[in-house]
Amino acid sequence: MHVNIGTLLPRHAIYRPDKTAVIFKEQQFTYFQFNQRVNRIANALVTLGLQKGDKLATILPNCLEQLELFWAVAKLGVVVVPLSPMLRGTGLSRLLNDSDSVCVVTNADFAPELDKIRGDLNNITSDRFILIDGKLDGYANYGELTAVSSPTEPPTTPVHEEDAYNIIYSSGTTGLPKGIIHTHAIRAAYCTSFSTAYRITPESVILHTGSLVFNGAFLTLMPAMFLGSKYILHPYFDAAALIETVAQEKVTHIMMVPSQIIAMMHAPNFDPAKMQSLEMICSVGAPLHLEHKEELDRHLPGRFYELYGLTEGFVTILDKYDFPQKPGSVGSPPPLFEMRIVSAEGELCGPGKVGEIVGRGPITMPGYYKRPDLTANAIRDGWLFSGDLGYMDEDGFLYLVDRQKDLIISGGVNVYPRDIEELIVQHPAVRETAVFGIPDDKWGETPMATVILNEPGAISADELRDWVNERVEARYQKVTRIVIMEDFPRSVAGKTLKRIMRQPYWEDRGTEI
Repeated sequence: MHVNIGTLLPRHAIYRPDKTAVIFKEQQFTYFQFNQRVNRIANALVTLGLQKGDKLATILPNCLEQLELFWAVAKLGVVVVPLSPMLRGTGLSRLLNDSDSVCVVTNADFAPELDKIRGDLNNITSDRFILIDGKLDGYANYGELTAVSSPTEPPTTPVHEEDAYNIIYSSGTTGLPKGIIHTHAIRAAYCTSFSTAYRITPESVILHTGSLVFNGAFLTLMPAMFLGSKYILHPYFDAAALIETVAQEKVTHIMMVPSQIIAMMHAPNFDPAKMQSLEMICSVGAPLHLEHKEELDRHLPGRFYELYGLTEGFVTILDKYDFPQKPGSVGSPPPLFEMRIVSAEGELCGPGKVGEIVGRGPITMPGYYKRPDLTANAIRDGWLFSGDLGYMDEDGFLYLVDRQKDLIISGGVNVYPRDIEELIVQHPAVRETAVFGIPDDKWGETPMATVILNEPGAISADELRDWVNERVEARYQKVTRIVIMEDFPRSVAGKTLKRIMRQPYWEDRGTEI
């Protein structure tokens, strides 16, 4: 089938030419204007010799050019490889080589980091290093390339549903991150599945303030371009700016990671009266603790959604209408998705029994790029094995117990950090927490907590530890220590990086985590 998401933008340029497509900072473009901009960079890439199947890497902050490239490559059958600007050195060169990228687009701020590894890159010729801003030796300029390119549609390229659209790299907790392939059919399923699940319409106004290179961005970007909605992009997450944009633009849909939702509710200008236009506030990327869900629902009732999922391609969604009855759940599989809970012995688990979450659906990846061995382990008989632990209730709703990699085994007993975190955030002085296991001579490992307080000095670490340990349900849930921090290490998407906080304790034992 000729399923090509690159046909979406030209369609809106014809049938909704004057509708606002994209707003970024002071720049605003209609669908006709945005399509012309996308065509200019698409034709420039053709002039540079890029062909169907070639890989184009981007190392960019949120910017208009990143959005343009996402849609330009779709028209050409080129595969986009969005990389985090937090990458450096060998970590960066490995991914550029592993992805077989033949072109890279970056900005002037990042160019010095790229220059350090140029000699290590296998496939990128000198004329295919592109800067979106400024002029530097050894780089073509994005603006100059597009200025001399035609705004008409690029040469037609036959693109099929099985053709790759992007490679997104996992965070890579150990070793080389894995390149997750998404095809045009998968991204088309993002268009239809999430438009329906989030009740997005052509009249919706979507705001995205998180990182565009995080796969969660596609959960609203694809529906926006599918339906021809208004899409507003912020250069970076800023809670105060988010609130003002919602008020000014009458934003209807927004997707955030938990730390951003918490930051929004604690922003000095947070005022539910300014945000009444919102129809959806969706939490994605990590569990949002129940205490925070309920706080958000008190301020802005009837708007909360939660998505649990893997970039590899399975999700459940807690709908805003299901939230009141299932507040602790992460929802149910959307239409055309299926889910199982499987025991360590491979048996199906009944309601209430914890096992590994396994699923399949129209967004399941064909595999990891060039890693059939890892693919075979992750996808078995068409089912994606998540590595996460959960259970279903009698109604088939999923409850996430914890990430399998975060499980603490203390004295042979499974300890789930999330259970302890749900308790800690109930303390009025606590804003955020992260619980993980640290080595213990007697028990193997024991729980430790890091916390961010609402007000500095509101409570001491020892006082909070005592408060927690008096209230845990079992002795093995008692935390050994609590460390108060100003902020947590976070990924480019804003997700809390427990492994960074946990690592020093295990390195002392010579243990790799």
